[in-house]
Amino acid sequence: MNPSGFSQLNKTLNEITAVNSEARQRALQRLEQLAIPHWALGRLMDLALDLAAITGSMTPCVARKSIAVMAGDHGIVATGVSKFPQAVTLEMVRNFANEAASINALARQVGAKVTVVDAGVAGDLSELAESGKIISKKVAHGTANFAEGPAMSRDQAIRSIEVGIEVANQLVDETDLFGTGDMGIGNTSPSSAIISVLCGRPVADVTGRGTGLDDDALAGKVATLEKALVLNQPDPTDGLDVLAKVGGFEIGAIAGLILGAAARKKPVMIDGVISTAGALIAHSLAPDCKDYMIAGHCSVEQGHLVALDFLDKKPLLDLDLRLGEGTGGAVAMNLVEAAVAILTEVATFEEAAVSQAEKS
Repeated sequence: MNPSGFSQLNKTLNEITAVNSEARQRALQRLEQLAIPHWALGRLMDLALDLAAITGSMTPCVARKSIAVMAGDHGIVATGVSKFPQAVTLEMVRNFANEAASINALARQVGAKVTVVDAGVAGDLSELAESGKIISKKVAHGTANFAEGPAMSRDQAIRSIEVGIEVANQLVDETDLFGTGDMGIGNTSPSSAIISVLCGRPVADVTGRGTGLDDDALAGKVATLEKALVLNQPDPTDGLDVLAKVGGFEIGAIAGLILGAAARKKPVMIDGVISTAGALIAHSLAPDCKDYMIAGHCSVEQGHLVALDFLDKKPLLDLDLRLGEGTGGAVAMNLVEAAVAILTEVATFEEAAVSQAEKS
């Protein structure tokens, strides 16, 4: 591990503070006076309040958007928890680099930049890193099989979070709104394990079909994860221990991106179940970072809603998505722009010279 890693993590954690309650109150006062029936734009107005509090501004800037797609591989794939072979992770990273994947298309639609990060892919991506198409911060060539022991060392867990912090710091001066994304064959398994431990729910309640498992394969996946948790005994009071025992390098990097964004008072759009597992790790280390998160959507993975409920986050969209990559979060970025427009462009009753409703 880089000896500076833990001090960098500590520094970032110490920089995370509560959102700006005074800015939220000012935004509330304005929104309550808009020339519309009271709170008629519903959750878009709720989001406007959150953005004012996060940025400390009545005119939040969200024009510059960056989606960081963290990639890593998982030894647990050897147990048959995924329909796809591990090689697909490497192949999909190349597809991202060629700007031909779903996240590339949806990011272009919303005007977001996609940054692909190799946090722990089990393959050689050096030519893409050298050409500047991806960022190489490989912790290792995939995690160990946590059905047989810990996924990684504690030092590697810290390093994976540091990867995300470094990416956030690298992008922050050109980013107003962050988005999380992931790529890693088998990564719904560590995500389900993390959600089970940190949310205190049985594995069967938070484990879905991932890439499309049938009933028998799903039952096998649940049994594998149950045995892995008994074997590894991750400590639910220690997010680093949970990440090290049953996590993934890209999940740690997502946690780090969230922490880095919160430390710099930037909103961060959380994508699907893998990103939300990373959000749980981040929250366990710095509870205040939760208020910098925006839940983009709710995926069909059953553990996702459990994790969102634990974080007290209501997703903006529910489109039956189950892809990952940051796709749902990218689509939801359109709503962030809409919320800012409501706060900054809609006139109040007084400004528009519109008569208010009579008080009953």
